[in-house]
Amino acid sequence: MADKTREGLAASTTGPRQPQRGRAVAHAVEGWATEFRRRLRAGELGSLPVVMVLIAVWITFQILNENFLSPRNLSNISVDIVGTGLIAVGIVFVLLIGEIDLSVGSVSGLAAAVFAVLNVNNGVPEWLAVIVAVLAGTAVGAVQGFSFARTRVPAFVVTLAGLLTWNGLMLYILGTSGTINIDEDGLLAKLTTYYFTNDAAAYGLAAIGAALVFLVSYQDMRRRETVGMPHRSLLQIGVRAGALAVVAFAAAYVLNQFQGLPLALLIFLVVVAGLDIVLRRTHYGRQVYALGGGVEAARRASLRVVRVQTAVLAISGTMAAIGGLFLASRITSVSQASGSGVLLLNAIAAAVIGGTSLFGGRGTTWSAVLGILVIESVASGMATTDTPVALQFMITGGVLFAAVVIDSLSRRTQEAHGRA
Repeated sequence: MADKTREGLAASTTGPRQPQRGRAVAHAVEGWATEFRRRLRAGELGSLPVVMVLIAVWITFQILNENFLSPRNLSNISVDIVGTGLIAVGIVFVLLIGEIDLSVGSVSGLAAAVFAVLNVNNGVPEWLAVIVAVLAGTAVGAVQGFSFARTRVPAFVVTLAGLLTWNGLMLYILGTSGTINIDEDGLLAKLTTYYFTNDAAAYGLAAIGAALVFLVSYQDMRRRETVGMPHRSLLQIGVRAGALAVVAFAAAYVLNQFQGLPLALLIFLVVVAGLDIVLRRTHYGRQVYALGGGVEAARRASLRVVRVQTAVLAISGTMAAIGGLFLASRITSVSQASGSGVLLLNAIAAAVIGGTSLFGGRGTTWSAVLGILVIESVASGMATTDTPVALQFMITGGVLFAAVVIDSLSRRTQEAHGRA
């Protein structure tokens, strides 16, 4: 009798829970589907288009060459994206306020030249030369930002003048030698050649990233719940973090099949995550987004417009300098061609392709990561299939044009729904 009673109690306590869990999952899935349809109708596409493009690019080149998705090639891509990607992150800040910085290519070359001359020609320690080079980029950006903010001359005009000025200064600093080779065993060179060969490094980064996403989302949910604002459910947060964990651990597994976690990729992800926090979790970040919604409205709201605009261009200059050092590290030299070519176009294209709006007010630092991943994947695919470089430019240009069209249509749809 006692056994039957216990069985009855067990059935009464565990039986109803299964249907309840099933209903909770079904409700969550229905909520996701409804929210997804609403976002599509409202033009809030997020990173969906660029993710689909990236998947299409990878599938296409894998069909053309079975080595495209090999651990070696993917590891090389993860390092190749860093230099231009860091510059693109700075571009994101400028685009968010509805402006553009045309000088980042020249600033990156100038920073690399400053480092090379100080370290190689004058014997300054590498760590000190790196700091001076980065500060040079910050100073250049701040000067351009202050000039733009005070004179109210469009930023593209100010930075176009900067493009010529800083390129000329770089050529002057390099002098008649033209090219300066960097120590291949030095600190700067190791930025793009050092790998954490222990498997735990890549897996640990994946675990930390997924855990941080879950904790930040959970805290945001609790905060919104406290003040009665709409928020994601715990199940939604868990699924989102779980999906990220799957992608992160898969990437870690692939990297460990070659040489391990690249130092350059680690630095890139840390910088992107840190600046994402600055943009979305600080008062300064909210001011940047507010400027993207309208400068005059921001002034009437008593925002310090000049200070924010100056800081944005200073950040762009800083990121351009850091990116220039990583590009110099990749080829272990600095020349008169540093910072020229398609670098500027690729940096801007990466930010826009990744989902940052040209109209201001919409985008994140992770936009630059997705965008530069598409561009470098196309470049790598072209190299592995011996496709002419001209076709690479045409494909990248087509992707950029499509991204701009999607951005424009998305903005019109949001305006129609009263969300822009």
